[in-house]
Amino acid sequence: MIKQSIFGRIAQLAKANINALIDAAEDPQLMLDQMVRDYTENIREAEAAVAQTIGSLRLLEQDHAEDVREAQEWGNKALAASNRAEEFRATGRSSDAEKFDNLAKVALQRQIQYETEARGAEPQIQSQTEVVEKLKDGLNKMRGKLQELSAKRDELNARQKTVQAQSQVQDALRSFDVLDPTSEVSRFEDKIRREEARILGQQELAASSLDAQFESLEALGQQSEVEARLAALKSRSAEKIVSAEEV
Repeated sequence: MIKQSIFGRIAQLAKANINALIDAAEDPQLMLDQMVRDYTENIREAEAAVAQTIGSLRLLEQDHAEDVREAQEWGNKALAASNRAEEFRATGRSSDAEKFDNLAKVALQRQIQYETEARGAEPQIQSQTEVVEKLKDGLNKMRGKLQELSAKRDELNARQKTVQAQSQVQDALRSFDVLDPTSEVSRFEDKIRREEARILGQQELAASSLDAQFESLEALGQQSEVEARLAALKSRSAEKIVSAEEV
């Protein structure tokens, strides 16, 4: 039951679709890290179980080999006892011949016993060998999945770091983009432009005031000329009056 459970778990993990699991995960990176840990732990447990299964199989094979060896030895003993019995029987020693025939029968019984045990173990050995081969194959697939999983995790981690680096570069570039109204450079430029505009306004205001002063001077000059001309006219009129009285 334990072997079947282990084999079922190995088969299930080996058939896992990593890409589908990644697509379904809310946080693929955390999911991949957890899967690597789970796979590593499952492989460790499976390796221990498979090693135990292989050990049991090797014991069965050793016992089977021992049964076969014992059967052969008891067969040789039966043959030796039978030959000895025939030698005694040829010399007329029937009682000795009977004794060795009985020994041959005991040896044959032992031979049959070990042959029966050996034959009885063969189906179990065959079945156990198939299980071990399947478990080994499953382990190899799990190891392949673990390598695939680790490579996928490393690839995604590298891609994530690349994306983060690219994002940082773009943020840095945006901070120096003079066309970006939210950038520090643009705000500084706006401040300078406002200051330049203020100075231009002051200059324009100063120029306007100076023009007004010159206009006042010109108006004053014109008034002075009018007064002078008026005085001249009055002077000429007075001279005409004086001249007329003298006449």
